[in-house]
Amino acid sequence: MQWVLHVDLDQFVAAVEVARRPELRGRPVVVGGTGDPTQRGVVATASYEARAFGIRSGMPLRLAARRCPEAVFLPTDPPAYQEASDRFMAALRRFPVVVEVLGWDEAFVGAHTDDPEALAAEIREAVQDATGLWCSVGIGDNKLRAKLATGFAKPPVRGGAADRHSFRLTRENWVAVMAGRPTDALWGIGTRTARKLAEAGLRTVAELAGADPDELAERFGPVMGPWYRMLALGVGDTEVTAAPHVPRSHSRETTFQHDLVERSEIDQHVAALAGRVAQDVATEGRPATRVAVKVRFAPFTTQTRSITLSTPTFDPGEITHAALAVLERFELSRPVRLLGVRAELGDG
Repeated sequence: MQWVLHVDLDQFVAAVEVARRPELRGRPVVVGGTGDPTQRGVVATASYEARAFGIRSGMPLRLAARRCPEAVFLPTDPPAYQEASDRFMAALRRFPVVVEVLGWDEAFVGAHTDDPEALAAEIREAVQDATGLWCSVGIGDNKLRAKLATGFAKPPVRGGAADRHSFRLTRENWVAVMAGRPTDALWGIGTRTARKLAEAGLRTVAELAGADPDELAERFGPVMGPWYRMLALGVGDTEVTAAPHVPRSHSRETTFQHDLVERSEIDQHVAALAGRVAQDVATEGRPATRVAVKVRFAPFTTQTRSITLSTPTFDPGEITHAALAVLERFELSRPVRLLGVRAELGDG
């Protein structure tokens, strides 16, 4: 039978750091920025021990330090994570399966097997041998269910290696597992959409699955409305492809140790970030089609604006000009603590 497995490395970045510093095993570890919680920066990832204190990705490092003063803070090291990711993917490709890369630390695996749990166990062992890292495996009859299944396969917050396992989620147990869960338990529905669905009286997966498609289309649009219902029914893509992972965008951002208040200084930093993004776009070999700017105001309010370019471009001047034009759409009346620029890419 054809199965889809979703393989996800547990607490990836933190796990890489602990693997090369075994003395940190069992301690709360937080990775982010320069590793100095007295400086501005955000959490890239936290070990399960740190998560037990309420530390989450995207949280300011200073807040993480307040929640867990005894945590070990480390700087990010992208080359180390890429090397671990390469070994992870190589371990998956040694099996007679199709591997679809989703990012550094996760991939879909398409396999013909009569015992997907046995295959999942073999994959977990192979990955651990190759990388020293543990992974969780979701088993499904499509990508949506496999992805969601991985969440149930994850260990408890304070769990150890023995807690890591796999979980099967298919048409047969979909209702039993998912019906009573909130709509944001679905892959593709975030907190904001869930809030809008709740305003329409749709708070659970079962309620969304039973909603009238026409009413959903009228309220949420002819594409998104019915699509939300399909998610609630567990409908998803079954094809796993080995095509290379292609980034949809390139972005750069900077958190400032001191708030920016002068407009000229803000413009200067946005232009510099846009220039770095333009270099990434040129290296990728696919033109920018849309440019977005992210501004985080003090104390911690984030806004994003974007524009579509009239024609796809590699030109650094045009990308910078677009970023500065987007910046004009913000009301820059408050101190700025972070700036970011993103270019979405075309097909080349």
